[in-house]
Amino acid sequence: MVFKIFSDMIQYSHMKLSDLKRQFLEYIEIERGRSLKTVVNYERYLDRFIEFTGDIEPEKITDNIFREYRLYLNRQPASKNVKAGRVENLKKRTQNYYLIALRSYLKYAQKIGIDTISPERIELAKVGERSLDLISDEDLKRLMKSPDTSNLQGLRDKAILELLFSTGLRVSELCSLPRDIDLDSDEFSVRGKGEKVRVVFLSEEAKDALKDYLDKRDDMSDALFTQIASPIKDADKKATEISGALTPRSVERMIKQYAVKAGISKKVTPHVMRHLFATDLLKNGADLRSVQMMLGHANITTTQIYTHITDKHLRDIHKNFHGKNRG
Repeated sequence: MVFKIFSDMIQYSHMKLSDLKRQFLEYIEIERGRSLKTVVNYERYLDRFIEFTGDIEPEKITDNIFREYRLYLNRQPASKNVKAGRVENLKKRTQNYYLIALRSYLKYAQKIGIDTISPERIELAKVGERSLDLISDEDLKRLMKSPDTSNLQGLRDKAILELLFSTGLRVSELCSLPRDIDLDSDEFSVRGKGEKVRVVFLSEEAKDALKDYLDKRDDMSDALFTQIASPIKDADKKATEISGALTPRSVERMIKQYAVKAGISKKVTPHVMRHLFATDLLKNGADLRSVQMMLGHANITTTQIYTHITDKHLRDIHKNFHGKNRG
């Protein structure tokens, strides 16, 4: 056992940050089951730190190096406002993505026996409370009515809108759904972030919209939502051209177009639909833990961004039920 520890110390004694990075990325992909997108993002975040330090050995990371790196991140330009001639720095929330990746990286270094700075010494930047861009109930009603359901594309888009509002699915989860969903059931399983499986539930509106859409489909694609081209003439009849599963970007563009058609001035995205799903549940009495489970959040603190939305509901409860026994 002593010999193994000693051999491990020799193996990692002269390893550079970039060498350790390769092992770390393989570890989070294979052992931790992170998505390829997460792996790519972590590599980008770590590359910036390695570039800043000059690819030193992990043992040489000091509190001073980390402090200078924090200053460096805080002063990095994020984007340029050409008209105003103003340069915006990286937002605190974005800086935290870099710091979270670095903290996970250092935890891995310690896990394999490298003596480096403690990950607990990396404190995240304080960020303000997230604001949610929501639309009103009236806006939502107009959005849901905006697709023209006299054709297959409109039926598909109606089904997408209803499904997003009914389930709170992420757009990536929506686009990966198979065609063989059991519409006789009010629920189905979906594989979300980190390959975690959760159950989502169908409203009657969503079930009806999906049934209308699927009944009109005559293609052989296994995807639930597909790209649909304009109708093409096929000898004596018109046929619909199907060309693969719908992409997240296509869904984003589609929802944006319907929001404009519905006269909604605010930005509407698939993630806004997810926000609407969560806030609708909370406003109608659902508990935070249940909403967390339905959204597929690993940590309930992520779900807590929705709680301030229900402040009006709490005020109504206070007004209706508080102080009734005072004469």
